[in-house]
Amino acid sequence: MPTKRATAKDRSAVRTLLRLWPYVRPVRVRLFTAACVAVVASCTGLVIPLVLKWMVDGPVADRDPAGVRLGALYLLLLGIAEAVLFGIRRWLVARPLTRVEAEMRAGLYRHLQRLPVAFHDRWASGQLLSRATTDLMLLRMFLAFPLTFLLVNGVTILVGVTVMLVQDWSLGLVVLGPAVPVLWTCVVFERRYAEVARKAQDQVGDVTTLVEESVLGIRVIKGFGRHRTQARAFRALAGTLRGTELRKARLLAVIWGVIVALPEVAIGAALVLGVLQVADGELSAGTLVAFLSTALALRWPVDSIGFLLAMSQEAATATERYFEVMDEAAEDETAQVRPPKDGRPENEGPEDGCPEDGAPERGAPASALAPPPEKGLRFENVSFRYPDAPPHSPPLLHHVDLHIRPGESMALVGATGTGKTTLTALIPRLHDVTSGRITLNGTDITAMSRQELRARVAVAFEEPTLFSASVGENVLMGAGEDAGTAELDRALAVAQAEFAHALPQGSGTQVGEQGLSLSGGQRQRLALARAVVGRPEFLVLDDPLSALDVHTEAAVEAALRQVLADTTALIVAHRPSTVLLADRVALLSDGRITAVGTHHELLRTNAEYAHLMSGDGDEGDHR
Repeated sequence: MPTKRATAKDRSAVRTLLRLWPYVRPVRVRLFTAACVAVVASCTGLVIPLVLKWMVDGPVADRDPAGVRLGALYLLLLGIAEAVLFGIRRWLVARPLTRVEAEMRAGLYRHLQRLPVAFHDRWASGQLLSRATTDLMLLRMFLAFPLTFLLVNGVTILVGVTVMLVQDWSLGLVVLGPAVPVLWTCVVFERRYAEVARKAQDQVGDVTTLVEESVLGIRVIKGFGRHRTQARAFRALAGTLRGTELRKARLLAVIWGVIVALPEVAIGAALVLGVLQVADGELSAGTLVAFLSTALALRWPVDSIGFLLAMSQEAATATERYFEVMDEAAEDETAQVRPPKDGRPENEGPEDGCPEDGAPERGAPASALAPPPEKGLRFENVSFRYPDAPPHSPPLLHHVDLHIRPGESMALVGATGTGKTTLTALIPRLHDVTSGRITLNGTDITAMSRQELRARVAVAFEEPTLFSASVGENVLMGAGEDAGTAELDRALAVAQAEFAHALPQGSGTQVGEQGLSLSGGQRQRLALARAVVGRPEFLVLDDPLSALDVHTEAAVEAALRQVLADTTALIVAHRPSTVLLADRVALLSDGRITAVGTHHELLRTNAEYAHLMSGDGDEGDHR
């Protein structure tokens, strides 16, 4: 699974996290308000040491009970105010951050739907799932806590250090002593933790992939008794992830040890020095209490630096992984203008309005200006190579020329690996041709938006995919939004899928994930019903009857002939019974169309076709 991973040396966590700004921008006011409230709350806590100083040097020294009670009241009010302010902060961030997470997740899902099939061929589904779940959860946690408290703790430390220096500058310098080694440790930690955090999150994606594949393939695993093998594979991945998480824990333990130990030693040294100064009369007891209380109040802001940096690094990694997908180029939804061989856009005349040699003069009849567009489905000198194929490898399809006339059905026949499925995938632009062009009624398919193209072309794949929805919802995916029961019943009848009416809730029965609660033949008939329900102008069927028994196949073929009479269709076929559905047959051999004719003509004149139809040839297909 290819990724564009940034190493710790060339990646800036701050620059990476700044990419979240477009998502955070709509809620920036609430987040900024929450940060200000948190700063006020934290600084309110720093007022408590000053009240203690007043109490120790005043009412306590003077043995004034009323003053002590007043001081206690002040401390209580300050504590309540700090708690309320932190509660307000939490309330302010909860709603907007869940909105940010939801919008980012929806944006990722929308983008995944628009990415080309070649992208999904390269990426493991578990890696995509982990980006949509675990990574976005980490980002929400970062925006809710570390982002705010890196600012809050920074301000708190700055204000607290200022208070301590004002109390006694010499003790303040003692406490500031560990600042340099702590900062150096943080810099080293950030670089190393970034590498391990990235590795851990990628490994979570690998574990997710294995779990998903095991669940979807549970019948194969059980059927071949491979549950122990799968368990060992899972244990190995989980063990690798555990090792990475332990390495993260060790790094976090080191930085926490340094961040906690050095300030504690400094506070201990300040305590000893302060007691000596109080004993010598150079410092009041209240000032020492206030100083130490302030230093202790700063323990959490200082101690949490390691934790906040760790969460920030994980959030930066999650951001990086999220945008690895979002940065992938989506399919262009707009029409394209493909220049013809002479270099001019289609439908554009010669330069300066001058007619070409042999062209009719201006004013000639329209029929003389250009030949009428050729109707039907046409492949013109089409070649195709998969995007991930080696640069100098031969194309899978080359110089394919084929014309399917309006209302005609063409069977596509060929041995395994000749590219029949790939050829059919070019029509709805699941892949784009490498060279040449495909036209529908004379219009280049690249001149249409994908939405318009796929509204005109319906496809039924050899491996039917059903969704966790009802039978009716699965079938009506192939129709417009206004399609109803009449269209559904007609499509089920054509595909001989009336079994749907006998299900517990009829066509409203949920078929379950991947439709695995149905047989292979039932799934294939529902996929065929989905292809014909919208009465498409062009129909592409990739071996649509391979999972059916002989009797059901005959019934489907009889009903399908009525549909094909009004539709321009290309049918990938392996069996003579399917070939007989078509008006003509095209033979695909070594990536080229080598023969076109009726079934009986090719049986008489083409040895390769006769061999394939005899049942001795390969009946599978590749890509």
